[in-house]
Amino acid sequence: MERRKFLKGGLVAAAVAPLAAPSIARAADTFSWKMTNAYGPGSPFYVEGPGSPTDFCKKVEAMSGGRLKIQHFAAGELIPAMEGFDAVRSGTVEMNAANAYFWAGKIPAAQYFTTVPFGLNFQGMNAWLYHGGGQALWDELYAPLGMKALPMGNTGVQMTGWFRNPIKSVDDFNNLKMRIPGLAGKVYSELGVDVKLLPGGEIFPALERGVIDAAEFVGPYQDRRLGLQNAAKYYYTTGWHEPSNATELLINKAAWDTLPADLQAIVSSAAMACNLESHTWCEANNAAAMVDLVENFDVKADVLPKEVVAKLKEVTDQVLADGAAADPATKKVHDAFFAFKKEHDLWASISEKPYHNLLG
Repeated sequence: MERRKFLKGGLVAAAVAPLAAPSIARAADTFSWKMTNAYGPGSPFYVEGPGSPTDFCKKVEAMSGGRLKIQHFAAGELIPAMEGFDAVRSGTVEMNAANAYFWAGKIPAAQYFTTVPFGLNFQGMNAWLYHGGGQALWDELYAPLGMKALPMGNTGVQMTGWFRNPIKSVDDFNNLKMRIPGLAGKVYSELGVDVKLLPGGEIFPALERGVIDAAEFVGPYQDRRLGLQNAAKYYYTTGWHEPSNATELLINKAAWDTLPADLQAIVSSAAMACNLESHTWCEANNAAAMVDLVENFDVKADVLPKEVVAKLKEVTDQVLADGAAADPATKKVHDAFFAFKKEHDLWASISEKPYHNLLG
């Protein structure tokens, strides 16, 4: 009887031991990180809501069973809006949410990982990043600075912007004061625009007071929230400047390397989930907002004249060529981006384009 009791106890202990040991290891293997953000408290898409950075933090905590907790700080809550790059690089925080083109003054090639004028749309951008070598180039670009980045959101195509006066020809850009970031700002500068880079919260007062004559932000839902329809009435489209716009999840590489492989996979998967969810959220909300702006706010929505778009394309090609010639890293990314775009355009010409032109 004693022998049977001993054997029974031993079998129970043996059965429990393999379950208990990993449980203890998981409990000890926990991380508490901080994420800053370039956008202000309460901003839909950029801070809160489906696919937003705060949603990303919740997803990571849930998927990891609480092993990785990320505390989110909107712009101004821990650091100023545009200091996330330096905060992550120094290790002050482990993560930052923003757009890579904000760091153009530090890394010119970073702009290609937000958007490129006349570049790839949402489908193409993600195809390049996930399957066309784009992510590897992003890793290579940031590695010397001790950082890593992942796509964590995308607005899709954006509106050209709000103008206090109509745009009838290229000459109307001369001496125009406009809020516009990224490579598109350089293109406008070549056409005589006085380019301003303002945080989202400063756009409406500047436009309302006439400090600027025009402004680009995102699209109908986000723009209406800022009240831009109350400061300007001419709302143009083509999306030439931002055919898509990727949110950047910036990560301190030393901190990243401390995560076990499963937590790295969780972060990557949560970022990819937010990339898709944020875009579908934009698609679901922009249509009704556009109708509201036109019907209830007397907004005059229109497409830029063809000759204006043609000139913008001509100048864009030159600006991109000049940038690539001035910096080897930019040239490498530029060449890879447009090589992929050439192939993707071929497929789009027999898939998306006929659908939109003939059936849409």
